Amino acid sequence: MLVTLINALSVVIGTILGLLLKKKLPSSFRTIVMTSSGLVTLVLGLGMAGSANSTLGVLFALIVGGFIGFTLKIEERIEAFGNKFQKEGEEGSFGLAFLNSSVLFCSGAMSIVGSINAGTTGDGSLILIKSVMDGFMAIVFASTYGKGVILSALTVLVYQGFFVLAGSAISPILGETGISDIAAAGGYLLLMIGLSLLDIKKTKTANFLPALIFAPVFGWLFSFLG
Repeated sequence: MLVTLINALSVVIGTILGLLLKKKLPSSFRTIVMTSSGLVTLVLGLGMAGSANSTLGVLFALIVGGFIGFTLKIEERIEAFGNKFQKEGEEGSFGLAFLNSSVLFCSGAMSIVGSINAGTTGDGSLILIKSVMDGFMAIVFASTYGKGVILSALTVLVYQGFFVLAGSAISPILGETGISDIAAAGGYLLLMIGLSLLDIKKTKTANFLPALIFAPVFGWLFSFLG
């Protein structure tokens, strides 16, 4: 669990640095930060989306998961939870900052693979590398969205902590193909965030979170179709 704590701490430190940096930057620089973070997120998403063992399986996972997410109004509920921590009259959306940064930090393959590896073999090198990456992305996101990013450290702690503790039981069930399909579905979620950051297409990304659960299931089903 130590590496998970380090990862969560890197998000906290990155958020603080981003907020401090934001105050010293001209307002026009926000456009540069938004564009840069949007492009980086798109590139990360594209790389992950291509890791699918079954593109058709991921497509069905996104459709079914998205339908369930919209029915349950997952995004609205998460954003409402995050906004409970926002002070009245405060600029920006605490909930949106918490939501987007949580998806960014937890949807990648490194979150699952690194955590399972740390839990089963004691090798936390992947999570340590991810911690450095998350720290820098937290700086960018905090300077763009605001202090709600800091709450995503809790998401990292709970999400990755679960895989560290349950890694030995989950790894044989998911297998390499299952983990790849989850990462691919996560890549599409990052693409949604990237398009939103670039002000191209606004999507309620969190409503597609159930796709992460369905991705390995549909990937396994469609593997029989060859």
